[in-house]
Amino acid sequence: MRQKWIYVLLGLAAVLLIRNLYVILYVLPDEKEQGPIYRVIFFHLPAFFTAGLCYMAALLASLHTLLRQSSRADALAVAATEVGLAFAAVNLITGMIWARIIWGIWWTWDARLTWALICWLIYAGYLMLRHAIEDPTQRARHSAVLNVFAFAAVIITWKAIEWWRTQHPGPVLSIRGARGAMDPAMESMIYQNWLALLLLGAVLVALRLDQERVQREVEALRRQAHAKA
Repeated sequence: MRQKWIYVLLGLAAVLLIRNLYVILYVLPDEKEQGPIYRVIFFHLPAFFTAGLCYMAALLASLHTLLRQSSRADALAVAATEVGLAFAAVNLITGMIWARIIWGIWWTWDARLTWALICWLIYAGYLMLRHAIEDPTQRARHSAVLNVFAFAAVIITWKAIEWWRTQHPGPVLSIRGARGAMDPAMESMIYQNWLALLLLGAVLVALRLDQERVQREVEALRRQAHAKA
């Protein structure tokens, strides 16, 4: 039953992505000041939002791991973190492509860009920590603590454009009833493509959870074999 839902979600994500790509490339007009390159935003922002939600899911799962010593929550934490890292990488790469055309450089030490990179490195360090600890109980506990504190970097990255006014543009979306700086049709497409990436992210987390379950079963069998030897 679970596999069927994965296929359903994957199919919906694929249909939405194909439809969204058609609208983005052929229906929506070029942006007045940036030209066609602005279309990067339809993947740049949704990837950022999706990564943030994955990190939030990892945070909640890590808290549950610490409070209840739940191996399932630990598995969800690592799965959500890995998927979040993938979407965060998409956000960084698309941002660099955008910057190369608009700013004339691939990278600048802008506050949000810098903190987005720091955030990515912290969560990559979380995965490295997991590989460095063999004992499952200690690995779950220590990595959960790091994951909880790592979420502070997500908050700083989100608020960076408000706390420091550097090169990165300010908010362009309509928030709390305020009109954003973007055309409503373009803004709507950002949310529509975010839905597609959310569905894809859910599929990736589910697949990664299955892999983690199998990996843990193999580790348990290996420990039993070593104990009997």
